[in-house]
Amino acid sequence: MLCPECGKRPATIHYTKIVNGNKTEQYLCEVCAHEKGEMPNLESGFSFQKLLSSFLNFDPSFSEHDSRPAMKGQTLRCPTCGMTYNQFGKFGRFGCSDCYVTFRTHLEPMLRRIHGHTTHCGKIPERTKGELKLRRRLEQLKEKLAHKVQAEEFEEAAKIRDQIRALQEQLEK
Repeated sequence: MLCPECGKRPATIHYTKIVNGNKTEQYLCEVCAHEKGEMPNLESGFSFQKLLSSFLNFDPSFSEHDSRPAMKGQTLRCPTCGMTYNQFGKFGRFGCSDCYVTFRTHLEPMLRRIHGHTTHCGKIPERTKGELKLRRRLEQLKEKLAHKVQAEEFEEAAKIRDQIRALQEQLEK
């Protein structure tokens, strides 16, 4: 496909612009995209690490046990691979699995800010509704039932028990 602007070069850039709910798509060559100002300046080099650091508002000045700026000479370091928290910010990846444990206190706020929580709940694709979704709901209800029984909220527990039985009957069909 040739660039619709110049008609000379192949259109290698595809961008989508959404303004006030109106979606426009364009295919341009690199030269026309630069001329229209639709292409970011990548002369300084693009790296996933730079993107990750900027997205996470990376602040490498953390001490070992809290999120206040580190005192001079203190750096958080993984005891297994020796990677520092500063290096994680620079490279955008950890050196070993123990880094997750070492830097946990600093990762949790980042993950909470990005995802809204720190535990992986997973998703069920819409096209696979059915038994898997019922089983997951059943597990949630069983956990809720255990909490209600432990809190001695027996009326609520009885309602949840009835919901569990109904779901189990659906699964057996």
